[in-house]
Amino acid sequence: MNDAARTLYLVCYDVCDSAVRRRVQKYLTGFKVGGQKSFFECWLTAAELREVRATLADLIDLAEDRAHIFQLDPRMQRTLLGRATEAVTDVFLIV
Repeated sequence: MNDAARTLYLVCYDVCDSAVRRRVQKYLTGFKVGGQKSFFECWLTAAELREVRATLADLIDLAEDRAHIFQLDPRMQRTLLGRATEAVTDVFLIV
């Protein structure tokens, strides 16, 4: 599969329970190319996006927690403030 089949998303979450929060963070770490704490930049295929949505729905308490998935335009210039650094996305491999 080529890189053109991947789309850049920002996946964010707000989870009340610490154990669930750690599971969500560990799960999303497998997809992230950048981000911090509860914000992850992820290049996802359509199938991976469906998997992330379904898995997050299973992991979080839908009555208490929330997760947002925003499609980003990778051509847009980013504004970085503070200790923020540009994510390295020129070469990456997802296995």
